[in-house]
Amino acid sequence: MQLVTEIYQATQAVPRGELYRLTNQLRKEAVSVFSDFAEEQMRFSSKEFRLFLSHARGSLVELETQLMIALSLGYLRANQNRALLDEAEELGRILNGFTATVEPDWGLRPEYSQLGAQPECRMCITSPSCTM
Repeated sequence: MQLVTEIYQATQAVPRGELYRLTNQLRKEAVSVFSDFAEEQMRFSSKEFRLFLSHARGSLVELETQLMIALSLGYLRANQNRALLDEAEELGRILNGFTATVEPDWGLRPEYSQLGAQPECRMCITSPSCTM
C-alpha cells in the first residue's frame, strides 16, 4: 500500500485546478488496485477471484496511464514518475503471479508463462525496456 501513500504525496503539488480531475483519478485508481485485491482475497471461487484480479490489473493500467499523462503535463518530476511506475510495474508482476496460480494457462506466449512474468507493454508505459 506504499504506492497509495506515494501517489497521495506526489499529487499534493499538482495544481489546485486538477484536484477533481487528474489528481482525483490518480488517487482513486491507486486505492482501487488495493481495494480490488483485498476484496478478491475473500472470494471462494476461482472465477470470482480471477474477475477481481482482472479489475485490480485494469485499475493498475489506468494508474500507469494517468502517471504518464501527469508527467507529460509537467505535474510530476521525471524521477518521481519513474519511481511510481517502477512500483506499479512490481505490483503488476505480483498480480500476474496471482493470476498464474489461479489460472495456469492464461494465454501468454510460453516465454511469459513463468509465475510473475509480464510481457512488454505495447504502449511503452509499464516497461522501461519496451521497444514498441
